[in-house]
Amino acid sequence: MSNKFLYFAYGSNMLKKRIHINNPTAERKDIGLLKNFRLDFLTHSRRWGGCSATICPTENYNVWGIVWELQECNMTTLDCQEGVADKLYFPLMVDIETPNGEVMKCRVYQQCSNPDEHVKLRLLPIHRRPSPLYIDTILKGAKENQLPAEYIKFLETIPHNEYSGEYNIG
Repeated sequence: MSNKFLYFAYGSNMLKKRIHINNPTAERKDIGLLKNFRLDFLTHSRRWGGCSATICPTENYNVWGIVWELQECNMTTLDCQEGVADKLYFPLMVDIETPNGEVMKCRVYQQCSNPDEHVKLRLLPIHRRPSPLYIDTILKGAKENQLPAEYIKFLETIPHNEYSGEYNIG
């Protein structure tokens, strides 16, 4: 596996069709749990017409997602897609626990800005909400990969910002 790396996706890249746009070598390995982090939305994305997902270190919270294995050649495309050079996200290595108890070291991306306050996602103020297309893409990826039903129900409670303009997600 020396020329491959593991990546934990918790947002739009959970959807196979989405991750393959820029990272064609991605192969699904498993679903997994990132412990002691919570899902949140803060930074507005022009691409998506609303806020994109991030993770914030928070005791006793968990984020479900997908573990992808990618060829090293896709690390630059993934960094580019996540806006690392533009200081939107930064990569870090985390432990992801699979349903069978295996722990995998994975690359994940966290926004460079974190929310000052922890708000229940179902109560997000309009300026921190994702667009309808973005939250729908996350939900499709969660369902496609059969994340736990209670986590999908949680994702379904996240309100969108009612954006109806054009998207630039290619």
